[in-house]
Amino acid sequence: MNKYEMMFIVRPDMEEAEIRKTAENMKKVLTDANAKVLEEKPMGQRELAYEIRKFNTGYYFLFVVESSAEAEEEFNIAFSNDELNNFVTVNDVVNAIKSKV
Repeated sequence: MNKYEMMFIVRPDMEEAEIRKTAENMKKVLTDANAKVLEEKPMGQRELAYEIRKFNTGYYFLFVVESSAEAEEEFNIAFSNDELNNFVTVNDVVNAIKSKV
């Protein structure tokens, strides 16, 4: 199992309940793929560094998860929906290096 940080941005034109539901759906994708969500951080609405899909802001969420590569792939596939503006997945490389030293 690998540790990942997964950040995604939800469209700002959605109702608050829809935004929460989208985050819960993303969490369910992970848990259904046998990933363990270690940390979940809703980071609120923030300005984007550049326009994405004609939006200048978005609601940021960060999940820290422990999962297999297959779970990460399921998460990436789930991101191809219209509710999300953008996402990034980062493998916890720093801790991987520390564990080998």
